[in-house]
Amino acid sequence: MDVVVVESPAKAKTINKYLGRNYKVLASFGHVRDLPAKDGSVRPDEDFAMSWAVDTASGKRLADIAKAVKDADGLILATDPDREGEAISWHVLEVLKQKRALKDKPVSRVVFNAITKSSVLEAMANPRQIDAPLVDAYLARRALDYLVGFTLSPVLWRKLPGARSAGRVQSVALRLVCDRESEIERFIREEYWQISALLGTPGNETFEARLTAFERKKLQKLDIANKAQADDIKAMLEGATFKALSVEAKPTKRNPGPPFTTSTLQQAASSGLGFSATRTMQVAQRLYEGMEIGGETTGLITYMRTDGVQMAPEAIDAARDAIAKEFGPKYLPEKPRQYTAKAKNAQEAHEAIRPTDFMRTPASVRQYLDSDQMRLYELIWKRAIASQMQSAEIERTTVEIEALNGARTAELRAVGSVVRFDGFIAAYTDQKEDDAEDEENRRLPEIRSGEQLARRAINATQHTTEPPPRYSEASLIKKLEELGIGRPST
Repeated sequence: MDVVVVESPAKAKTINKYLGRNYKVLASFGHVRDLPAKDGSVRPDEDFAMSWAVDTASGKRLADIAKAVKDADGLILATDPDREGEAISWHVLEVLKQKRALKDKPVSRVVFNAITKSSVLEAMANPRQIDAPLVDAYLARRALDYLVGFTLSPVLWRKLPGARSAGRVQSVALRLVCDRESEIERFIREEYWQISALLGTPGNETFEARLTAFERKKLQKLDIANKAQADDIKAMLEGATFKALSVEAKPTKRNPGPPFTTSTLQQAASSGLGFSATRTMQVAQRLYEGMEIGGETTGLITYMRTDGVQMAPEAIDAARDAIAKEFGPKYLPEKPRQYTAKAKNAQEAHEAIRPTDFMRTPASVRQYLDSDQMRLYELIWKRAIASQMQSAEIERTTVEIEALNGARTAELRAVGSVVRFDGFIAAYTDQKEDDAEDEENRRLPEIRSGEQLARRAINATQHTTEPPPRYSEASLIKKLEELGIGRPST
């Protein structure tokens, strides 16, 4: 019998079912050791020697693991497939060595990106050793957090009672929030006016055009600065004749985005579902660890802490099969789509977040999930499947219009689009794309170049410039990621 160590008890139960009675699966319940919050836990003068402490609950769990290992043939460390997971395996191994529980028993490390029977069995068939450079990266980061935090945190506790600690992500986030607040305080509102004309075609259909130039001068956003200017232009247009100078229809394509990473999932769940980053990760953890479906616990999504945007080749094949079945062959591109990460410092050690089985549609698992789980699973499934679908084909029409009133001239522009083929939009659009779609679906009536247009109404509306908005949780995460600040889900 081999002992397998994982992080969570829910995972332990599921994996034990997959592996059978020749294995005993135990949970570490996350980290088992930490640096005590006292001076001397990290000693730079002694080659950064570190002293670790085990709390009472972890001590009991480690004692149970040590006891099981003494009676076992070997130890398999199967904690999460990221740096923290590697660190937990290393800590468990170090404690077991100190307790002399291992003797000369074989120790191996396995990682799986999804909790499904096939993923777990494949991982068990391909063990490796603990990744020493990854553990070193964890130790360096932990020492830095301690040395900076130990100096800074007492100041923080004095100034902000109730604050927990200072860290590399929190410090930068605080700086960003303060800088943005200064920008808002310094901001001076400016008045500007926008002018549009409601025009009619010879076929008696109406459409709206915006003013783009006046007296041969191109207008910038703030150029019409007051009511007097706006009234002058409005009066000129109310006595003008209008003619379509040119009508240009251009076909364009819109491509899908990649499947979710941790931060893009948090942003989409924040703007689309109103979830906080914490709530998103809690729900995703449950979907990763698995649900009871058809008498078997099955993980529904791959590991949710990742900055990779690529899917495994077999997952891409499965997505393409599901697209052909769910949407039809015309939604399937000739070749699979490939993506590369744009984020600075992206490690791309894992796949993007995707369903473990694309044939497990949101509708087919609805009965097994609560409302939060269902909404998040649907978001992940739709985004991952859309990432392998055909581009949307859009025809964008631009009409340039001239207004003449005696010697005075103005130019206006009307823009409209029509979706000729919805492509990936049939599966997924995000909040920003929804806004763009409203504009794209604004169809223009048939207008011919050289046609005279009838004036129906001229509208002048007053606006003021707005300061930059305060960060939302989603926009702060996005900014941190753009700046390459760690894993901003912290």
